[in-house]
Amino acid sequence: MNEKYQHWDFIHYFQSAVYSQKFLKKCYDEIGFSQAELKSYDNCYPFMYYLEQGELYYKQAMTSPLSLKPILLFYGYIHIIKAIVLTEDPEYPETTTVLAHGITSRKRKKQQYRFLQDEVKVQKNGLFSHFSDLVFHVKHLVGEKYKMEDMLVQIPELEEAFLVLLKKKTMFWFTQQHELIIDESILSHYHMSENLFKQYLNEKLTGDLSWDSANTLRAPYAKEYLPFRWHVNKNRLALPGIRNVATTIPEVLIHYAILYNLSMIARYETEWWVELLKNRTNEDYPIITTFINVTTQKSPFLLLKILKDKI
Repeated sequence: MNEKYQHWDFIHYFQSAVYSQKFLKKCYDEIGFSQAELKSYDNCYPFMYYLEQGELYYKQAMTSPLSLKPILLFYGYIHIIKAIVLTEDPEYPETTTVLAHGITSRKRKKQQYRFLQDEVKVQKNGLFSHFSDLVFHVKHLVGEKYKMEDMLVQIPELEEAFLVLLKKKTMFWFTQQHELIIDESILSHYHMSENLFKQYLNEKLTGDLSWDSANTLRAPYAKEYLPFRWHVNKNRLALPGIRNVATTIPEVLIHYAILYNLSMIARYETEWWVELLKNRTNEDYPIITTFINVTTQKSPFLLLKILKDKI
């Protein structure tokens, strides 16, 4: 992103019923939906309104106190997600089961609660699973539990925060030419030989990555290729230095889960939330605030990129 808010310019293209209807018809034709013409007319205004509301929540979050930001960001996020779902599912919401958030968090926080150790659990029904299935064709998430720290370390923009605050090396960076050089520092970190490490990567690679030489992996351009992550501002790829259950899920879903949990805390765990903001007794506060700053800019960019790729 060259300019701070330039991704919002793109969302305004859809504030035309004529354009949105044609766009939705194209999407429905591509999935082979038999009533593409009719449904594109029915859905063009809900599609436009989801995007409009999503932008309004984000813009409000940018000027709101930190205590309210997670709530506004989460609702902005799910409104844009609903617009994306509407491009893949012409009947959305066909049943009430897809209206739930799709993940749950621990309702009552234990003594000595730490946000980084908190978990969310993926439910069978709801927007999270419906969206992940439609857009990423991910079906194996139901029942999975994700710890906040495990997800946060997968976001490349948070590398410095974890390195400074917790002394954790979370990323190994590709070069500006989108090359990852397998050197001794990576092998030592992963406690693997070169052959074993290459085997590990080859089993996980997605997309058009290729080996330029015995120890150099090349990507055609910078975008998320799991298990690699994409730093939007730097336009560089990174290999997460910490392997966990969240390594296999797209970053869009990571932002969803973290924002959901933070929004629930801000709404229902008022005592803990306000004490965190006022007392700042541990690393939770700076990591949460850094994440909020990152997601305010990056998450709508990632979501709107999904729409851009459909044009």
